[in-house]
Amino acid sequence: EVEKIQIKITSLGLTESRITADETIQQLFVECRLNNFLAEETPLSLPKPPSGQRIHYNYSTAINVDKEDNHAEREYLKAILLKPDLPADSLKFTVVSDPPEDEQDLECEDIGFAYVSLKEIFQKQRDIIEQDIDVFDSQDASALIGKLTVTVEALNALRSVHEECKND
Repeated sequence: EVEKIQIKITSLGLTESRITADETIQQLFVECRLNNFLAEETPLSLPKPPSGQRIHYNYSTAINVDKEDNHAEREYLKAILLKPDLPADSLKFTVVSDPPEDEQDLECEDIGFAYVSLKEIFQKQRDIIEQDIDVFDSQDASALIGKLTVTVEALNALRSVHEECKND
């Protein structure tokens, strides 16, 4: 069985903020990144939802972390479990504004960040299933701009990595 971290980006809801007020922000997609190994993004950008409503991506992906083919990712997971002060122990979700077709001179812009701590999943021995996580403003890390509903199933992979640490 290939060991993997299963990730699902279900939906995104926004609260009233500069994001909902900004008319240049029209289409949103979500990127998920594990450290600097891997970035996956929802294949669709969806129209920005009005405050209080949600857009649904229902996008699933998996990060393989088996020994044979994904050594670097696995070593990184080991570091998360073994080094308590490793700052980057999280999967990072980025909400990105996709410029409209007719404004191609505009860049994609990161508007918000959300995090799921892999270390915490291991400590609590509990995967995150369809949970709302806070999305913070990319320009002001204390400002909440919305909620992203995600699933991160990493526990089996982390347990396996942990077993291996004990045997190393």
